[in-house]
Amino acid sequence: MSVHYQPMPFTYKRGAFVILGSILYALSVNIFLTPLKLYAGGIVGLAQLIKTLGFSHVSFDLAGMINLALNIPLFILAYKAMNKRMFFLTLLSVAIQTFVFSLAPIPLHPLLDDKLANIFIAGLLGGAGCGIVLTNGGSAGGLDLLGVYLTERFENFSVGIMNLSFNAVLYTICAILFNLGTAIYSIIFVATFALAIDRMHYQNVEIELMIFTHHPEIAQTIMHNYTRGVTAWEGTGAYTNAATHVFVTVVAKDEVKAIKKDILAADPKAFIIAHENIQVTGGYIKHLI
Repeated sequence: MSVHYQPMPFTYKRGAFVILGSILYALSVNIFLTPLKLYAGGIVGLAQLIKTLGFSHVSFDLAGMINLALNIPLFILAYKAMNKRMFFLTLLSVAIQTFVFSLAPIPLHPLLDDKLANIFIAGLLGGAGCGIVLTNGGSAGGLDLLGVYLTERFENFSVGIMNLSFNAVLYTICAILFNLGTAIYSIIFVATFALAIDRMHYQNVEIELMIFTHHPEIAQTIMHNYTRGVTAWEGTGAYTNAATHVFVTVVAKDEVKAIKKDILAADPKAFIIAHENIQVTGGYIKHLI
């Protein structure tokens, strides 16, 4: 089946949410994580590490500028694989992050006495911020850009394994240069961050839709407009004894509202059941851009 899926269009509302999410992520790192002398992981974590090793004597916080510099070659690599809307929103996100990382004051001491509380708050806020950016069609740059590039070049490439491998190397270096506690606490942050981003990023949440209708063209609408596979059955209403079409498909949570709208436009009497918290193996494409 050819792919007809169209990425979400740019709107000023989406741009505003990308700015908000980027600010939230950068503030979570500056206010809650950096005072603990911990590292955020990914390209931002690498930027923090470079700043600590080579520019700790500089009064101006260079982590944001280093992060920007590291993102430039990644933008060049991923440019051809990204649609213009995603490229612009990702560029906007990285620019806002650079601004906040550079100008937001870093507390001299952790805001909370409990170290784990600071870490969990940083992970939850940072994950929510990046989730908002992703849900609105952008990305926070860094490893996301490298993932876009490598996904285009290698059929069986795994973004998850890439992130895991990169952070494993980063935190091994932290453990060697500083101490094991720095690496362990940083890993706790990344784990909390990952859980938060998965809950905010609706494109990572699969929904099973079961549709009962007398309009067979609905299956084609779902396959054509959303590039989703549909399984069709012929059913019979127990009360009316009338024949009906039963369609089952799996979609991303952020697609449900639009798909329901299309279904009800074709058949206002369609009966739709949605199941969340499902596991999908094989044949399911994540529309991340």
